[in-house]
Amino acid sequence: MDSATPPPASSPGPSPTPAPEHGAPGAAPPPAPGEPAAPERSAAPAAPPAAGPAADPAAGPDTGSGSGVPLRRLLLAVGDPLVDVLAAPGGLDVRVDTVVLADPEEEPDASPGDLVLLIGARGAAARHLVQAAARRGAAAVAVKVAAGDAAPPPGRGAAPPVRRGGDEAALLGAVAEEAGVALLAVRPEVRWDQLHSLCRTVLDDARLAADTDLGEPGGDLFSLAQTIAALTGGLVTVEDSASRVLAYSSGEEVDELRRLSVLGRRGPEQYLALLREWGVFSRLRAGEEVVRVEEHPELGIRRRLAVGIHAGAQPLGAIWVQEGAQPLSANAEEALLGAARMAALHLLRHRTESAVGLRLRDDLLASLLEGRIEAAALADTIEVTHERPALVVAFAPAPGPAGTAGAAGARRAGADPGDPSGRELVRRRLVDLVTVHTAAYRRHSLVTAIGGRIYVLMPDLARGSRGAAEGADASAEGSVLALTRKTVEAARATLGVAVQGAMGSPVDSLGRVAESRAEADRVLDAMGRDLAKDVATMSDVRTQVLISETLAYLRASPALRDPRVSALAAHDTAHNSDLVPSLLAYLEEFGDVRTASARLHVHPNTLRYRVRRAESISGIDLSDPTQRLFTHLQLLLERTNQ
Repeated sequence: MDSATPPPASSPGPSPTPAPEHGAPGAAPPPAPGEPAAPERSAAPAAPPAAGPAADPAAGPDTGSGSGVPLRRLLLAVGDPLVDVLAAPGGLDVRVDTVVLADPEEEPDASPGDLVLLIGARGAAARHLVQAAARRGAAAVAVKVAAGDAAPPPGRGAAPPVRRGGDEAALLGAVAEEAGVALLAVRPEVRWDQLHSLCRTVLDDARLAADTDLGEPGGDLFSLAQTIAALTGGLVTVEDSASRVLAYSSGEEVDELRRLSVLGRRGPEQYLALLREWGVFSRLRAGEEVVRVEEHPELGIRRRLAVGIHAGAQPLGAIWVQEGAQPLSANAEEALLGAARMAALHLLRHRTESAVGLRLRDDLLASLLEGRIEAAALADTIEVTHERPALVVAFAPAPGPAGTAGAAGARRAGADPGDPSGRELVRRRLVDLVTVHTAAYRRHSLVTAIGGRIYVLMPDLARGSRGAAEGADASAEGSVLALTRKTVEAARATLGVAVQGAMGSPVDSLGRVAESRAEADRVLDAMGRDLAKDVATMSDVRTQVLISETLAYLRASPALRDPRVSALAAHDTAHNSDLVPSLLAYLEEFGDVRTASARLHVHPNTLRYRVRRAESISGIDLSDPTQRLFTHLQLLLERTNQ
């Protein structure tokens, strides 16, 4: 953390945050001035409570059916300065699983487990509504009180204690105590849509945590956590907005805080209170900023980095990276920013999409790259302008044992190199790594795997100085190329996998990205025969690409095959001779016998004899430039066929 910030300690997770402004994702529309809001219910089947060390030792017995979120946790998430507790006759462990917006003109449509927000009712006017909500079994009621009645802020980040302010607050508190329902005082300056959105986020995250325990589809977060750990060199936890652990990486050198958090599936309350006091949570929910949390040996806390996970202005959680025995990597902060954007997609997908919906965007991207759909279908989904330039980058494991099938890469990923499932694990890790790096560069980038290749779509690029005819700005192309190199280097360093990356040329609109993808494939095909290159564009390998495609055309056209070269190949097979490779080396060295013979490890006179013998058997006249050129192409084709 920088010098302007109090020395922070770390924890595996942030606390949720002020909810988004009206119009942000997840926000409920506020009522018109002077008008009550229509009743609304926002249900969230919730996770089981955190167990073990994460539980507050001071807490009373658990109350309720076992579903939902304890009111204590909801208060910690919402926290100061939004609400205070006026009454809690059943303690703070009553469970909340639904948020209800109540119309002041009617009795609340409440059910057991509801948190009822009494919009438009204050003071004495709210008495009968509090009583009605209690009769229907509501877990808690929230009401606004006059500014002078608001209680002072609670200390040290704990759940707000039961407080009594002025006469209005005392009156309502007494009513709630008698009715047997918890009562929360909402500060006058807090908007109802803000509070509703934040409470709903906490409940949704509880549902996410419960589903993640079952492994799908939140299990993808564990793969992401492993990728972040590899990129940063640290130990990773991914947490929701209530500081519940959703996923974590494997590894040793854990400190006490991480141990308690993983065992209890939530950060211990005393540590969360410290982080709140130090201002760590407020910085995490403020925006895309990596927060540094220095080491505190006296608390059993090692150095950490943390970044908030956001969907627009709405906080979803945080990623924490604990330093182990070795320092974190130099690019750990950059990797965290990309990982946070990727994690946001995981969390939002889990909340809002069905199993079919999870695949929809990948299917749309694959269809667009293959030229099977219109660009507008994908542009609307990812919220980009399809008239702006875009390009495609393709990645593939390098051919041979250095690639994904290599034993070193498979073992580093914790897989059996001889097992197809192990190779699939490596491929998935590679997809995650590419996704994290590209998300750090461009929020709307998309990644999909087609066959054995991974494709990245970079949409919405800046235009060149002379408009559409110039395509993307040169600096944007340079940045994407640098990102491609960095991704390839990271795959080698963190996964032990040799990868090649090819960047297609920018096109002037999203509708033409199939052209950029096709070019990236052409470049990657050429690179597969030239392992000296790990990153390239068409300008780097244009000759190799054109030769490769010329040979492919010859291979597919038997009528264009020269029977004289085929006769040489047949002679080599029948007599175990080397006329074809000798003639090819001679032509590739422009007739320089000494250089070609050294390359073949034979005497120059031996090579001269072989060349004359090849001319005699085939009838090819090497003094004719046209025959020499076509013979060279045919010999290259023979070599690729072998």
